[in-house]
Amino acid sequence: MSTTTSLVRLLPLASPALPVGGYSYSQGLESAVDAGIVRTASDAERWIGELCMHVLPQGELAVLARLLRALPHDAAAFGRWHTWWRAARETRELRSETEQMGGAMLAWMREIGTLDAALARCGSDNAPLTWPGAFALACHADAVPVEDALCAYAFAWAENQVLGAIKLVPLGQAAGARMLRAIAGGIPAAVERALATEDDAVASFAPGWALACARHETQYSRLFRS
Repeated sequence: MSTTTSLVRLLPLASPALPVGGYSYSQGLESAVDAGIVRTASDAERWIGELCMHVLPQGELAVLARLLRALPHDAAAFGRWHTWWRAARETRELRSETEQMGGAMLAWMREIGTLDAALARCGSDNAPLTWPGAFALACHADAVPVEDALCAYAFAWAENQVLGAIKLVPLGQAAGARMLRAIAGGIPAAVERALATEDDAVASFAPGWALACARHETQYSRLFRS
């Protein structure tokens, strides 16, 4: 497959229009706004940017890289890291989010015809499928290189967070665009860190963010599901 073809197939996976509901989740950002931790555009950029640079690489992106490398022949490794990711979700809503988005991605793949028998079996063997697991299946189906897949995943996460900040802080569209451009500039370094992470160093450790996610579950008024 040519680089151009691979890119064209990857772009929809990083689009906010992908019908998996990623725009429905703030992952603690709404709680941080409610608590007054995030008040301005610079606060939001720092919150999202630090998660992108210091939390995603060693956890979510490192796991995604391992899921991609396990496909299609190492079902045991895929299952092990998929189980690790589900167990590492710090709150009920974060676990519900990753499973809901994973299931939606699987349904979308069935709808567009990219879910062959082997991938369908991998999905059913690891049900409920999480978001990184489903994203790995979709990228494997379209022969997307690992590094490109991680970049797209991180960008989609950052874009959804910025869209949340636009509504919550609130911010104008231009401020949001500037913020996304600044945060996206750090994604190549985040991906490089993820690819260099050893198995024993894979971790999901961000206590302040986890507490914000937990507080969101009982927040009185909210726009987002997590």
